[in-house]
Amino acid sequence: MTYQDAYIVAARRSALGRVGGLHGRRRIEDLAGPIVRAVLGDCKINPAIVDAIILGNATEASNPARLVALASGLPETAAALTIDRQCASGLDAIVTACRTIGAGEAEVMIAGGAEALSTAPWRVAKPKHLHQLPRFLGLEPVTADPAGEPIQFEASERLASEGSISRAEQDGMALRSHLAALAARDARRFIGEIVPLRNSPDEARDEMVRDLTLEDIAGDVPYLGTGGTLTPSNTSAQADGTAVVTVVSKRVWLDLGEPRALRLIAATSVGVAPDREAMAAVAATQRLAGLHNELDLKTLAAIETSETSAAQLIAFARHFGIDPNGINTDGGAIARGAPFAAAGAVLVVRLFSKLVRGLKATEGMAPAKGLATLSAIGGLGSAALFEAV
Repeated sequence: MTYQDAYIVAARRSALGRVGGLHGRRRIEDLAGPIVRAVLGDCKINPAIVDAIILGNATEASNPARLVALASGLPETAAALTIDRQCASGLDAIVTACRTIGAGEAEVMIAGGAEALSTAPWRVAKPKHLHQLPRFLGLEPVTADPAGEPIQFEASERLASEGSISRAEQDGMALRSHLAALAARDARRFIGEIVPLRNSPDEARDEMVRDLTLEDIAGDVPYLGTGGTLTPSNTSAQADGTAVVTVVSKRVWLDLGEPRALRLIAATSVGVAPDREAMAAVAATQRLAGLHNELDLKTLAAIETSETSAAQLIAFARHFGIDPNGINTDGGAIARGAPFAAAGAVLVVRLFSKLVRGLKATEGMAPAKGLATLSAIGGLGSAALFEAV
């Protein structure tokens, strides 16, 4: 079987909102439906020819991809698949769509991630007997202490300790993330990326980005008490949000007039020990580099990651010998929040903005390449390399 190229010809997302905030009353179909319609409108593709939708989601019941498909106006014939690899789900959904089209099994697909944490169903543990009260379950994996902080914070604290990453370093990186996000917003670099769900300035900006000072951040109390370094300001918060892309075959791309697009070069996922979760993105990126002729991250035009903590981002940069300021140059998850299964899809939308919307093709220059990578709850990491065409 001959593998064919797949092209991401449109990429959009919602603004990310704090749980109970911007999208507090929106169900997943209300949050994701307008974004799906927007990416189809951007490339002028009739929804009737969409073959399938693949959606990352970690908190809804049943198959939310089908619900979003019907709410978006996709045909009843469109297949719908929901993927749950926690925070990596949205990236995996996009990679799966590219590979499905590459295998010749579809020509037009919608892929990405969506999380409506504010309206997601509650999870309740079944009592062992009639005299035991039900117990609400959190969003953390079963390996986490239900009475304590999420295990990803413990993993990042361990990472900070082993790497001698100080609280001051983490606070400085967190400040950079917020200031970079503010600068990008003021420079209107999110125009064309964020779809306002109603006519309001708040709908066009990520809700949790703040104009902070180092003194503001330094005043936070660590999650794990005295000696801890992770705080609310230097870690990412849960968020509501959606990010999706339109993926098409080469034949459809040619019919569309060969618009600038992203092409998947290579992707991989790998597991690590659950208590080493914070290093999963490093492990996945290492494996990707091995699969792709020892890829040098210093040559990439953009690197996007959805970091759980500033310590994680600093450790990633140190491991590969790159400048941490060159990662998430328009701010990262510390500033905008982490929408669980949509987080990886947000990274691809960000790469699309930088490499397709932002960079102009110059004759004789090599195509700009970008990396999307992140760690997921439970000790899983995913990484994908794209290039602008």
